Amino acid sequence: MSGHGFHVHGPHDHELEHAAQHEPAGMAGQLAVITAILACIGALFSYQGGATQANAALYKNNAAIKKTEASNQWNYYQAKSGKQNLAELALTLVPDDKKSAYQQEIARYKTEKADIKVQAEKLEAESRDWDKQSEAQMHQHHRWAQATTLLQIAIALAAIALLTKRRWLEWATIGSGIAGVGIGILAWLHI
Repeated sequence: MSGHGFHVHGPHDHELEHAAQHEPAGMAGQLAVITAILACIGALFSYQGGATQANAALYKNNAAIKKTEASNQWNYYQAKSGKQNLAELALTLVPDDKKSAYQQEIARYKTEKADIKVQAEKLEAESRDWDKQSEAQMHQHHRWAQATTLLQIAIALAAIALLTKRRWLEWATIGSGIAGVGIGILAWLHI
């Protein structure tokens, strides 16, 4: 515009006016807000996914430790069984005056084995419990990962919608975002 009261359009002014008139109202602003919200939610979901994956690994490690402790107890049980068997064999081979000592040993081994068996079964149960907790955490991790992936897809669709100015892609962005949030809610509810 000149200072003398008349206006001269530049060659690009007409194109800018045309683009502003034909661009969906506020599409860029809407997509910017949607993208920012999706990115924040996605960051939270990603964090939760990592946390549940770490928990699953920790719980699986605890299960392995308990399984090893149970195996050690069963080995101890077998060692006592071997000693009991030797005492029972000795009972048949020794003279009558020494049999009472071997009978006492046999009774002691039976008692010790019963205690060891209880401990081994308890450790096996603890191992199974840790395994179940690990599986539950992995299921939850997969939900968080699915939710995060859908939010990342929604963000990519938002960029494409902005570049192509296609309203249907904006709706696909919103749909993918809603699906991602929905799966995130399922993860939060442990479903």
